[in-house]
Amino acid sequence: MNTPAQQCPNGPPNEIVELIVGLEDQQVRLDQFLAAKLASFSRARLQTVIRKQLVTVDGQTGKPSMRLSAGQIILIHIPEPTPSGPIPEEIPLDVVFEDEHMVAINKPPGMVVHPAKGHWAGTLAAALAFHFKSLSEIGGPTRPGIVHRLDRDTSGLILVAKHDVAHAALTEQFEHRRIVKEYVAIVSPSPDRDRDVIDKPIGVHPYQREKMAIREGHPTSRPAVTAYEVQERVGGFAWLKLFPKTGRTHQIRVHLASIGTPVLADKLYSGRSRFLRGELTRDETDDMVLLGRQALHAHRLQLIHPVSREPLEFFAPIPADLQNTFDAIKTIRLGQSD
Repeated sequence: MNTPAQQCPNGPPNEIVELIVGLEDQQVRLDQFLAAKLASFSRARLQTVIRKQLVTVDGQTGKPSMRLSAGQIILIHIPEPTPSGPIPEEIPLDVVFEDEHMVAINKPPGMVVHPAKGHWAGTLAAALAFHFKSLSEIGGPTRPGIVHRLDRDTSGLILVAKHDVAHAALTEQFEHRRIVKEYVAIVSPSPDRDRDVIDKPIGVHPYQREKMAIREGHPTSRPAVTAYEVQERVGGFAWLKLFPKTGRTHQIRVHLASIGTPVLADKLYSGRSRFLRGELTRDETDDMVLLGRQALHAHRLQLIHPVSREPLEFFAPIPADLQNTFDAIKTIRLGQSD
């Protein structure tokens, strides 16, 4: 029989089903018993429910292989199915440009672009689903409208298509390297050259799943090219402009780390996730956080409108955390040199 929803130990359920084991089910495995009694649920969904410890037998967590006894009471906490697309969330967006075909968004740091393991809520995709009635479907149900992506802690410009024609046209420009992408970054130490082109293939890291790496001749490797220019150098730090010609995962971060000048506060590739004022003042007791994310920002995009074919250029202002960090570097380091 079905009972009213009760408090589930692993979160609020959508439905709780109660079953009593009869004599005819004596010594039957729990997973087989559930499959027979709950024909409206797929076997895969029931296995997931058991694996997530959402089934109890006489109040104890059930295991798929356990044998049942007559009279036992089984409670099954049936969670809501995972939605095929992002659930709309009322998250503010910084819209740089919008018309009936596309949108340009200035993404804040800390926002994941689309739902993924560990990041189901608070995504750009969820915000887009709330703010825009029409979005392209080419990217699939979890990525409505999203043409390309930025890493979670990289801020700046990202393009969104409102329909499939615009999406396809923008994708074609990215694939043929017709879109000019300009990023800014703070790095440490400063690079040896004032400008250079880093042309190194990128593939999956040999033993760290979340990282990418420079890999020659590996099956996962793809060509990757990034040009950079030093705008200012101060006491071992530098402000760079970067122009990625390709769009590989973590490309700028991997390329800069490969020449020994990683992005400041880049947890994966510099080994530290924040930058403290004490690192400038050389005061170990000064733990003021100047920067709590990687110092990388997608500053400018230059492209052709996907429908009108008019040239477009978008700018996302330099974020305050990056500007304030570099200002502090200049103030403190230049003061030390006096």
